This record gives sequence, structure tokens and C-alpha cells, in this order.
Amino acid sequence: MNTKPLYPKHIKRNISGILLLDKPHGVSSNRALQIIKRSFAATKAGHTGTLDPLATGLLPICLGEATKFSSALLGADKTYEVVMRMGYISTTGDAEGEISVVGDTKMMPKSIGTALQDFIGNITQIPPMYSALKYRGKPLYTYAREGIQIERKPRQVTIYDLQIDTLSGEEMSIKVRCSTGTYIRTLAEDIGRTLGCGGAYVTVLRRSTVNDFDLSQSYTLDQLEGMSLSQRDSCLYPPDRLLHNFSAVMLESVQVKLLLQGQIVTSPLSLNGLIVGEKVRLYDMGKKFLGLGEVTTEGEIAPRRLVSEETFTAEVGL
Repeated sequence: MNTKPLYPKHIKRNISGILLLDKPHGVSSNRALQIIKRSFAATKAGHTGTLDPLATGLLPICLGEATKFSSALLGADKTYEVVMRMGYISTTGDAEGEISVVGDTKMMPKSIGTALQDFIGNITQIPPMYSALKYRGKPLYTYAREGIQIERKPRQVTIYDLQIDTLSGEEMSIKVRCSTGTYIRTLAEDIGRTLGCGGAYVTVLRRSTVNDFDLSQSYTLDQLEGMSLSQRDSCLYPPDRLLHNFSAVMLESVQVKLLLQGQIVTSPLSLNGLIVGEKVRLYDMGKKFLGLGEVTTEGEIAPRRLVSEETFTAEVGL
């Protein structure tokens, strides 16, 4: 769990890449981030969106130059595996809050799967008080802990798929694929009401995908602790893997030189078919990743975010 560093504390490395961590229960995203940063002796680290301490599962962590592109996953779709306790509600939406009985599973319709289809598509949610959403510079949960209610504006999110896995007594297991910004605890409570139970709260929450990253590709803290530093390094994806959905543009040596000076470069051969304003991954002819660019109205490439030159020798995911 502690994942001890293999370097002295005062030594840091310019290591760059993405680690897919299977975050354990009870550990905050920031705590997990600090553990990974220390265990890789990395100079810089950041994550791509938090998981609640009570949630487990996929938490992509960026090291070094990869932190420059972490925002690419902030709006990514996600998949969650959820266990709900039906007929009860919680002040926090999960097992940590005060629990109240509001109904029972006897009232649920026989065609539960059909009823759940009503949640697929664009739906409106009111963010819960126990959330990290900011109000006047402070997270809502700080107000909730003081017994203060803040009016929250409804927001639209998208549920792409929602499937029931099991129903046993008061517990229902579902799998949800949704847009960023979806509050799973709110969704659980709404599902409980729709199914005639008066509500529900989340007892287990596990994130299994973020964009096209999958939990099967991840590592636990215990696995990493048993590795040498070189073995840990081999677990990293290259920084450009975050930009996998963007088109790749190859630049010749003269264009690379201009790009690194912050200048716009003209007419790359691989620019055909791209549209104005489109973000693109940039590489030299040796397939070394240079960073992120944007197609201009003149059909040129403007640099938007470049990696440091010393990272050019890293393997890329082209």
C-alpha cells in the first residue's frame, strides 16, 4: 500500500508517462497521486479527474511531460460498476452518511430492465451537497458538513448505457457508461425512486473505464510496491497516448526547428483532410512525439503545447 520509493527523497527524475492505477478503497485521489509520484521519484505528477476515497478503480496518473496533456481526459466518458442498496437513502449518497428507510424492494416492477431504459440518453441531475462542486471558492461538502444547504442548478449529463447485473434482496448491481460530470450517487437515488423503492444509496462504486483506458490495463499499489524501478517504468504509457483520438501530423526537420522556436509551420504533407481549428499530434520524421498543435485558417500548424526536448527519445504510441 505504501509503495516505497527506490530513490532517496532528494533525488527526482524527469520521467514522463501515464500510469493506470487501480485506486484502492479509502485512499483519496490526491493521496494516491503522492504515493505514485514518490514511488517513481518523479519531478512532476497529476491526475486526470478525482475518484472519491470510497470509490475504487481506474485512476490515470500523469508523470512529467504527460501532465501537459492531462486535460484531454477531463471530459472523457467513463464506466462504473455500482452496487446500490434499494429502499434506503443516505445523507451523503453512500454508506458513510446517515441511513434512512424510505421503502422496500417489494414495490419494484417486474420489468426492471425496461424501467432503467428511461435513464438512457440526456438526463438532468441536481449535484448533491456532498460533492466537490465549488460554491464561492469552497466545495459543497464543506457546507453540507456544517448543515448548510446551497441551491444548486440542474445540469445535463448523458447516460450511454445502463445494465442491471444482479438483484439480490435489497442490493442491485448495475453497470453505467456515462459522460463526465455524472453523479453516480444521485443516479442511484433517482433509480431507487423510479423503481418504487423511495430511493437508494451506493454501497460499492468502481470505475472500470476512462475513455479507451480500461481497468484491465491498470496496476495496484501492492503490485507496484513489489517491482524494481525499471519494472515500474515499463508500466507507463507514453505521453502521447492521452491524445490518441487526435490525428497525427509528421514534420520535417526544418519544420521541427521552427516549431520548437514557437513558430507556425507550413504545409506538412500529412495535413490533407484536416479542418481549421482541429487539434493534432505532432511528430518528427523519426516518429518522436513533439506535442500538440492546431490547424490554422491558412492551413498551417500552430504549436499549442510542446514537450521538452529531452523527452523526445521516449517511446511513442503513434
